[in-house]
Amino acid sequence: MSKVFFFLFFFSLCFSSFAQNNITIKGKILEENTQIPLESATVYLSSVKDSTVIDYTISDKNGFFKFDTKKITTPFFLKISYMGYQTFKKEVVSLLESKDFGILHLSENPNNLVEVVIKSEVPPIRIKKDTLEFNASSFKVRPDANVETLLKQLPGVEIGTDGKITVNGKEVNQILVNGKPFFDKDGKIALQNLPSDIINKVQITDTKTKKEELTNQAASSNNASINLTIDEDKNKGFFGKFMGGFGTADRYESSALVNYFKNKRKISVLASSNNINSTGFSMDEIFDNMKGGRNTSFYYSDNGSFGIGSMRFGGGKGITRSNMVGVNYSDEWFKGFEPSGSYFFTNSNSENKNRSKQTVFLPTGNFTTESSAESDEENNGHNFNFQFEYKIDSTASIVISPKFIKSNSTYRNNSFEFSKDESNQLLNENTSLVFDESDKANFNNLIEYNKSFNKKGRHMSLSFENVNAKENLNSLNKTNTFFYQGSDPDVIRDQIRVNKNFNDKYTSEIEYAEPITDSLKIKIGADYSWQKTTEDRDTHDFNSSSQSYSDLNASLTNYFESNIITVKPKTGISLNKKKYNISLNTGISITQFDNESLYLNTKTVLSRNYVLPYAEGQISYKFTKSKSLWMSYGYDINFPTASQILPVENLANPLNTYIGNVDLDPNKSHRGYFSFRDYDYASRSGYSVYFGGDYFDSQVVSSTVFDANRKRRTTYENVSGTYSSWFGFNWNKSIKKDAHNFKFGFGLSANFGLSKGFTNGVLFEANTLRLTPRANFTYEYGELLTINPTYNVSFNDTKYTNYLLSSTSNVTHKFNIQTTNYWPKNWVFGNDFGYTFNSNIADGFKKDFYLWNTSLAYSFYNKKITAKVKVYDLLNQNQNATRTITPTAIQDEENIVLKRYLMFSLTYKLEKFAGKEKSSKGGHFMFF
Repeated sequence: MSKVFFFLFFFSLCFSSFAQNNITIKGKILEENTQIPLESATVYLSSVKDSTVIDYTISDKNGFFKFDTKKITTPFFLKISYMGYQTFKKEVVSLLESKDFGILHLSENPNNLVEVVIKSEVPPIRIKKDTLEFNASSFKVRPDANVETLLKQLPGVEIGTDGKITVNGKEVNQILVNGKPFFDKDGKIALQNLPSDIINKVQITDTKTKKEELTNQAASSNNASINLTIDEDKNKGFFGKFMGGFGTADRYESSALVNYFKNKRKISVLASSNNINSTGFSMDEIFDNMKGGRNTSFYYSDNGSFGIGSMRFGGGKGITRSNMVGVNYSDEWFKGFEPSGSYFFTNSNSENKNRSKQTVFLPTGNFTTESSAESDEENNGHNFNFQFEYKIDSTASIVISPKFIKSNSTYRNNSFEFSKDESNQLLNENTSLVFDESDKANFNNLIEYNKSFNKKGRHMSLSFENVNAKENLNSLNKTNTFFYQGSDPDVIRDQIRVNKNFNDKYTSEIEYAEPITDSLKIKIGADYSWQKTTEDRDTHDFNSSSQSYSDLNASLTNYFESNIITVKPKTGISLNKKKYNISLNTGISITQFDNESLYLNTKTVLSRNYVLPYAEGQISYKFTKSKSLWMSYGYDINFPTASQILPVENLANPLNTYIGNVDLDPNKSHRGYFSFRDYDYASRSGYSVYFGGDYFDSQVVSSTVFDANRKRRTTYENVSGTYSSWFGFNWNKSIKKDAHNFKFGFGLSANFGLSKGFTNGVLFEANTLRLTPRANFTYEYGELLTINPTYNVSFNDTKYTNYLLSSTSNVTHKFNIQTTNYWPKNWVFGNDFGYTFNSNIADGFKKDFYLWNTSLAYSFYNKKITAKVKVYDLLNQNQNATRTITPTAIQDEENIVLKRYLMFSLTYKLEKFAGKEKSSKGGHFMFF
């Protein structure tokens, strides 16, 4: 408690000092001729001497502005900027007390179609029609900071502990550099590796498709895009970073990133190698590639897999060694033709030891399965991703986006499991040795043509997309399955399975839009899709005489094929007003659904035709430039697979036999989403509320029957009235006074749903609820100190019907605190401490653990070289024990994890722009 009182006393002293030294500035902004209040005008104070921005705010919907700032003893300008109007500028000698500037008028630009802005006069923030624009130089960060650090300083921008970026509560799903992807559209490599001082502007807009961009339509998504524009002086240069480290327990890491920019031509090459479960490009300023709270710009799943954008590394669990080489390229070959693309080669090897305990629910009693396994997986992949955009003229363009992925892998798993009933009677045992070799290829290509006509709002679009995927999988299976109750025979297998899977899909779309008025247009069009999926399995048993796998096992050999042809004529309307946008589309979906199988020399065919409704729509409304509402609705149809709908047995799993149901209907669901956001740039605080979900008129679910040995026989049924939903709330506020910067954040996310299924012929229901409140706080003292504690707690509760168990629950607490000290000069000391507690987990699994990472770095040789010592898991307590609650079972699982190691690394950095090597000034080491 004494520590709590100390922090309260410390912060009260800080706030009391603010109150003593701060003054208030206020006023009202009107349009000169009409006397109409101007909303979202940027009001800022800048030094007369060097144009440095002292403070800023944004006017509200009534034109009022008010903000607190420190006393100013030197001459400064009060400036007001608003798009289409002349910048207001008033010089003030000094300001030692609060002042009301009264009514201030802005006059319209004589030629507002062309706006000439002196670079030093650019305001810190601008709110245009559909773009929020920040002037990067107005936000102070350390000279060595990367782009992610810059984003954290922007009002309304939040970067969560999971790496998710939101702007005023809207999730960012695309990050571009000068309008082009930097390796991947998720932009995580750009955030961690580009230095902030090369950025000129940060532009935030609603994420649009190419068709919406080129035809000037309103965005149909509820996501945001960030575009980073590079300063003209820095858009010609060469910069890079090279890092290598070696540690105890034979841990190592290395990476290199080299960038060459020359106007629109950008070439980047990266490479990495490590055995610490990292992509090699998290590039955290303090901990480099250490996981454990700091590596948030690259996603990490709960099971340990990780990746960049759409690329996944590792087998998903255990300890991974990874190697990667990548190239990114963008350019303008000739006027109107802009190619861009990237290539990655990835290699990873994952080793894991796993143990689990699962309790399966039955109407008449539960049973428990315990298992242990050792696995090893090797993956190699080639990933090509390109985009060619050609602007034929000012009204027409064509975009071609090919993507090709080629990968191969090997997987070995040696496992043992057994099941017991509630009386501790042994039901079954299974030992398994599996060795898989797979080869996959995927080609995807999208061609889009968009044409606008002379009449405003009239346009036509055509698109064609193909997805062609194939997989060849050879699997060696040696399994021994023993049953101890009932009359089931034991199953002994030594066989090779050859699986050939193909998925080919072709889709095309045509749409024509005709304006009725300036804001209202009607749309007509049609979609066509053709999809063919095949699964072909041959199984051969080991022949002891020939010592080869030559005996065909007909019961484990089968062929499935599914063909889906859909034609979707549709019509719609869109209404685009200044404050709101409405888009509604409806039609019918005509589908031919054909399935066939070949099993035990018997061919089974099932064909059906469907005529189903199609509908989707979005509504957005802007109350003010910072307050908005968004709603969407859609009706979705998804068809079952051939194996789910054809009455053919699948005996591949000796503990679970599957068979399809010819009476299955498609999945039919309604989806809806609602969000409301409000961010006040004047007070630098905002909140967002959202909720959404899916409601099923018809859903395909499993129907499982267990025998005395708890061997399963599973088929499929339709149920109705199931749903899954989510809702949440977020609030954040920033307070910046002199060298002190406070950021507060609070949020709540929740999921609730109803699942149904059948166990032993009895319908069960599971009502699930998950609540996760979270809080975070950041304190920054200039460029010297950062303290960032976070806390979240997750409540999970599931209530059951028609099980002996009526309910189960679990609570998980996670606390983390990160501290970074940039003093004394050239030194950086960082600590990342976390604690996790799981309230309800099976005996034999540890409930809680601490994870403490620490780092000490020193920069020298004109800040070009950084020497660093890091310790991962200082207390040697890291673990991976989790509990998962499903509608049919509870599973506790543990996998091996990285344990304590010490790493020493050296980093060398080079920056040379416009032929001049960048000088390193300031008192802190440079790292990007």
